[in-house]
Amino acid sequence: MNLLFIGDIFASPGRNIVAHHLQEIISEEKIDLAIANAENSAGGFGITPLIAQELFSIGLDVLTTGNHVFDKKEIYDYLPREPRLLRPANYADELPGAGCIVVKARNGVQVAVMNIQGRVYMPGTDCPFRKIDLLLKGLSPEVKVRFVDFHAELTSEKMAMGWHLNGRVSAMVGTHTHIPTADERILSEGTAYQTDVGMTGPYDSVIGSEKGLALRRFLTALPVRLDSAKHGVELHATIIEVDSANGRATGIRRYALHG
Repeated sequence: MNLLFIGDIFASPGRNIVAHHLQEIISEEKIDLAIANAENSAGGFGITPLIAQELFSIGLDVLTTGNHVFDKKEIYDYLPREPRLLRPANYADELPGAGCIVVKARNGVQVAVMNIQGRVYMPGTDCPFRKIDLLLKGLSPEVKVRFVDFHAELTSEKMAMGWHLNGRVSAMVGTHTHIPTADERILSEGTAYQTDVGMTGPYDSVIGSEKGLALRRFLTALPVRLDSAKHGVELHATIIEVDSANGRATGIRRYALHG
């Protein structure tokens, strides 16, 4: 079976390119489950219920997030009502939402999708390594296909997590930096790995934001408000082939589309 994971959808340019091409990708690549990170989908910061519903309506099956998940207050009430929108599991348990869901793919196979967040140069959260162990312990052994979005800054933290999960999940891919990495591979025990899938949004920018505003912030150290850029839109994703009988990955490749 084939899993599609779309990297951080950034603002309306990112949403538009996904809306225009998702069904074509699903058809041409024979995708059984389509997942995307959507924590930047609302103007680059957070996600709203309306945008989540829009993304589900165009064919995305599960949405993951990260450190911007709680930026929009209206999402607090929505998270418990929409289990397909995940927040990192290692945030405090009393916060709304969950970091794991088991869904049925288009081919009828049950797939566990999990979302965790790193701790280095990120907001304080519980240990992602111990939290993912608890999530895996709670899954039924019958759920063989398991996918993890690790939203983290540090490449070494992501790589360490890949080895930590080697042989226990079908795939672990990283998000957050908005820069796609060229290190996709299958680890020794059958786990597909990529340090960062990259961003789906405007690349004529500084990781999605207007160049001039980002430069002013760096040059002056002032708290400049960043606005979404509009141009150079690209879709970056990863396609993972999995043997649904045992959950082991059999292939991983980057997928890029220029708008």
